[in-house]
This record gives sequence, C-alpha cells and structure tokens, in this order.
Amino acid sequence: MQGSSKFVLRNCVYLELPFSDNWEVCQVRTAKFVAREHWIVCGSDDKFIRVFDYNTMVSVKEFEAHEDYIRSLAVHPTFPFVLTASDDKLIKLWDWEKNWECTQTFEGHSHYVMQSAFNPKDLNTFASASLDGTIQIWNMDSSAAKFTLDAHEKGINCIDYFITSDKVYLITGSDDFTVKVWDYETKTCVQILEGHTNNVTAVCFHPELGIIITASEDGTILMWNATTFRLQNTLSSGLERVWSIGYKKGSNQVAFGCDNGTLIVKIGNSSGCDSVNC
Repeated sequence: MQGSSKFVLRNCVYLELPFSDNWEVCQVRTAKFVAREHWIVCGSDDKFIRVFDYNTMVSVKEFEAHEDYIRSLAVHPTFPFVLTASDDKLIKLWDWEKNWECTQTFEGHSHYVMQSAFNPKDLNTFASASLDGTIQIWNMDSSAAKFTLDAHEKGINCIDYFITSDKVYLITGSDDFTVKVWDYETKTCVQILEGHTNNVTAVCFHPELGIIITASEDGTILMWNATTFRLQNTLSSGLERVWSIGYKKGSNQVAFGCDNGTLIVKIGNSSGCDSVNC
C-alpha cells in the first residue's frame, strides 16, 4: 500500500532457470509463459532466446535471435509464433513448429523497438512501439508496416490493445511521462492520461476489471477506468521503479516487477478498482 515498503507475496513460485555453463551471466529483460507447451521463453542481453520446460526446468532450445539486446516477447494466442523486439531496430517472427525458424523480419523503426502486441480482434496483425516515438502496425505476412503513427514527442516504452463495446483501442506509454489512448480505426488519439512524473514503463488493460493499469519509473502504479478514463486509484510501490505488469486470467490479482522486488496486489472486485489490497 502507499507509504509502505513491506508486502506479503502469496501464491508465488520463484523459478531458478538452469542456464548453461558456457556463457556469461547476463540480464534477462523479458520472459513469457507458453502454457500450451509448458514453456518459459526468455530473451536476454546476450541476444539469445532460451526456452525451458517449466515443470522440469530442462532447456528445450536456445539460439541467437538478434544483433542487440532483446527488449520484449509476444506469444501468439493460437499459432506457434513468438515475436521478438530488439535494440537492433528489428522485430522477428519465430515459428517453434519449424524448429524456431525465423519466418519474417519486420524493419521500419529508426530506434530501439521496445514492445510488440498482437491485435486480439485480428490475430494476423500486431502493433509495435519504439524509442523513435512511433507506433507501427504490421501484418504478419508482410515485412513492411501497414501504417505508422507519430505518437509521442519522446520514446515509447510500452503498448497494449484493448477492446470495449466491440471497439479496438491502443494504449501507449512514453518517456514524455504520458499515456495515450488511440482509436485503432480512425488512428487518432482520443485521450491523454496524465499523472506520472517520470517515464512510463508499462501499460496493461485488464479485461475483467475494466481498467487500464500504468506503471512508471516514478515508482507509482495508476489505475484508470477504461470507459471514462478517470483515475481511480494510485499506489506507491515502495520498491523503487516499476518495470512490468502481469495478471492471471480469471483473477483480480495483479503482479508488478520493480527494482527491489515483486509486488502482488488484489484489486477490488470484478466491477472495478475501488479498493486495493497488498
């Protein structure tokens, strides 16, 4: 809770992955569960993707994926695909049913690509966010972007889709300290969410709670109504900068990765975020 640095973590499992002895210890920047394969997929600063069976901790696959740091991963909801975004300014599509073959490379950003996200309403398309200040929208079967939005005055660190009333929106978080909501069809900004006092590092739409969650290097977590865009709750992590947000489908528990630890909060009930318990 705000003003406290003590948190109780419940129902958590910490996994120590058995990395090989033949490479130097490096920073893992991103990891995703692939539940249908019982995998954890990791991307790191040594430019490698590593895949582990999360039941046995046995290494499934490792390979060099990019020429620079890997910033983020996105797992396709139905196809055997993983997207990787990198400081080499590229996004790559990997097919694990083809022994992790790179089936497409997407080139168009002029700075680090920080994150990508699949469109939940059209699973053949995805969006990417870059420190060049743009959003780009792509088809998986084309290496050229469908369109580009000059979205922020500074770099964009994070992006997510959300659907409300059958309408598709994008959310972006930036080094200009703002979060913007974009109408996907009209390609226009419909709302600017202001409240953070440092770089916005993570954005997330929680479909069951109907809220947008944002996190920042200012150490705060803000929760916004996804219909009215009104700020509903503010948390201070007490764990320095907040870097990532994760939630479990069917649960109102949300996890946050911070400089000095992991925070798990229970947010209100299914109707919103009027109360928060750590």
